[in-house]
Amino acid sequence: MDFLELAKKRCSTRAYTAQKVEDEKLARLLEAARVAPTGANSQAFRLLVIRSEEGLAKLAEAANFYNAPLAIVVCADVEQCWHRSFDGKCISDIDASIVSTHLVLEATELGLASLWICRFKADVLREQFHIPEGLEPVNLTVFGYPDGELKSPDRHAAERKPLSALVVNEHF
Repeated sequence: MDFLELAKKRCSTRAYTAQKVEDEKLARLLEAARVAPTGANSQAFRLLVIRSEEGLAKLAEAANFYNAPLAIVVCADVEQCWHRSFDGKCISDIDASIVSTHLVLEATELGLASLWICRFKADVLREQFHIPEGLEPVNLTVFGYPDGELKSPDRHAAERKPLSALVVNEHF
């Protein structure tokens, strides 16, 4: 499958079967995250993998994760991030987003469904999973086997803005 096919096939999924994600597939997801590009190769992110019943019960206190059997909390390491020299902006949240994109695209390649979740109680995550200071939970991504049909890859023609609404040349 070429990249555009893969990108169009990926969709947000909010219903999962109870089938566990195999260790081999988890390893592939984590490797996809590991090789994600980061600012100045700082690799300023950490991944918290949650898949035990106890861990998922704790996660439920912080977010609706739609009963997915696997969650990865993507944390930005704000102490290790690269800073833009012009204004000092720490780009670890951007790095975490790139990592998350790698995760969801690899999941699609592996036949897994996924959902990128930003609606969560960060303080609860921090407390329940002992997330240290200096690490900021940016999002959590959940994975599993879809319970039902996935959206059609052809949906983008109707659901996305046309390029003419998104792209300008040379100036606004």
